[in-house]
Amino acid sequence: MPFDGIVTSNIVWELNQVLSNGKIDKIYQPEKDEIILHIRANSNNHKLLISASSNYARLHLMSDTKTNPQTAPNFCMFLRKHIQGGRISSIQQKDFERIVEIYIESHNELGDPTLKKLIIEIMGKHSNIILVDTETHKILDSIKKISLDVNRYRQILPGRQYILPPDQGKISPLCVDKSSFIGKINEANVPVIKAIYLSFQGLSPFIARQVCVLAGVDEEMPSHNITHPQKEALYEQFSQITEAIRVHQYRPCVMTDFTKSIKDFYALTTPWIQESFGFQNYDSISMAVQIFYLSRDTQNRLKQKSSDLDKHIQSLLSKLGHKKQKLIEEILQAEGASAYRLYGELINANIYQIPEEASKVLLENYYNPGEQTEITLDPNLTPSENAQRYFKKYTKSKTAYKEKKRQLKETNKELIYFESVLQNIENAGSPQDIEEIRQELMEEGYIKKRKTQRKNKQKPSKPLSFTSSDGFTILVGKNNIQNDTLTLKTASKSDVWFHTRQIPGSHVIISCEGKEPPEKTLLEAASLSAYHSKGKMSENVPVDYTFVKNVKKPNGAKPGMVIYDHYNTVYVNPREKID
Repeated sequence: MPFDGIVTSNIVWELNQVLSNGKIDKIYQPEKDEIILHIRANSNNHKLLISASSNYARLHLMSDTKTNPQTAPNFCMFLRKHIQGGRISSIQQKDFERIVEIYIESHNELGDPTLKKLIIEIMGKHSNIILVDTETHKILDSIKKISLDVNRYRQILPGRQYILPPDQGKISPLCVDKSSFIGKINEANVPVIKAIYLSFQGLSPFIARQVCVLAGVDEEMPSHNITHPQKEALYEQFSQITEAIRVHQYRPCVMTDFTKSIKDFYALTTPWIQESFGFQNYDSISMAVQIFYLSRDTQNRLKQKSSDLDKHIQSLLSKLGHKKQKLIEEILQAEGASAYRLYGELINANIYQIPEEASKVLLENYYNPGEQTEITLDPNLTPSENAQRYFKKYTKSKTAYKEKKRQLKETNKELIYFESVLQNIENAGSPQDIEEIRQELMEEGYIKKRKTQRKNKQKPSKPLSFTSSDGFTILVGKNNIQNDTLTLKTASKSDVWFHTRQIPGSHVIISCEGKEPPEKTLLEAASLSAYHSKGKMSENVPVDYTFVKNVKKPNGAKPGMVIYDHYNTVYVNPREKID
């Protein structure tokens, strides 16, 4: 779901409640396209994050902290000069679009009062943060400069007159009655969903789809084919949304999938998708937005940190896949080696009947009486030499068969290992998790060790820990070395061990402390095992479980690779955590 005009209106309403007449104490710029204002308002300190990121442009109050550069960027220094110490007089949304204007009263160098506005344009890759002088309407500076060669219609440069983004002919949904709504639908010659979001400001395809679904109208139906009762039904759903916005009846929420992973957020209730998502409601839209984008920021940061590892492992998997296919073909070829022995035996049995310099011969196969076998011969060799040639080919193929089978077994082990490494990378929750996986691969010789100065060695991270509904501790390994430590060193022999069946994933342990875990705890541990595996996006994932005493590590096995017996299997849906 998008950061649309409805979310923006909720943000603006909330900021006016919290930051009205607030003083801007400090300004930071932790990222090249992001600033944070520290504001003192109503005897409380607040942090306002303003981001012009191409992917995650947004505006909201924040409670977490970010690391700032030692030297402030130029735009940050400029804002400190012009608005630090100023007071926020009002915050407005422009025409129900994703444009927010923060009016700031401050003083110039001569001590004269000035009024400036910080304009936040939340428009995808065109997002920007612009400081404008309200008296002259000229741009003072911006976090992104847009020159003539980039945009001929609208340049964002110091000294240029600020103009709004191009008007798309839309009208504010808050100024629409039934007749004007129906008129707009009649004018459009597109599917009804497009007729809605292309006609009214700030409405996304998501909210237009909600209007159609709740009104019982096919969203792809051409707008000119809609009956009058259908138009009235559409307006009824449309007006319920606009009325909620007018009276500020927002319902901020975060949506999760069946694995409890955060998928999205919104400012209003979304009854048409209630069956597809779980919902967590919040009193503050800023809290909902922060929770959503924090998860996205963390994922992106980890993805960047692990991208080289992921690429390297994918390359190794590709090579191993080709190697496996070639080995299978060679094994199939070697499986025909018994024919060479037969040829040698038949030649020896009929050696005096085979003419010299023959290139082929047809001999009776005494293993199958009445059957004739054609054998190719080297005319430069005697019949006896041809027989020896076939016996040598048989011996060589037999040796090759055993070696290729051994190589195939080792290749399969490596494939399983690298699949588990990929899964560990995907499940990583912190930069330290990625570094521990990198260290594991260095120790196994799959990547070169870094030639850097030795630093204080970081303590190994701990497994994830959960408490079951029945009070049992459940531990989940985060990488292969940690899996080995957890299963083979930390866990007691009477603890219960879990792993997805024939699916790469984490080792999961129920710490029993001499007690027998109830069925509910077993199912919760199995669900965690399913989530921390390659099957996390599936349903009815098979999970094996047994006592730790039944889990063994073969000699020479790679990290995290074990064998086990005397196990049971349960089928569960993955869960990220225990409620």
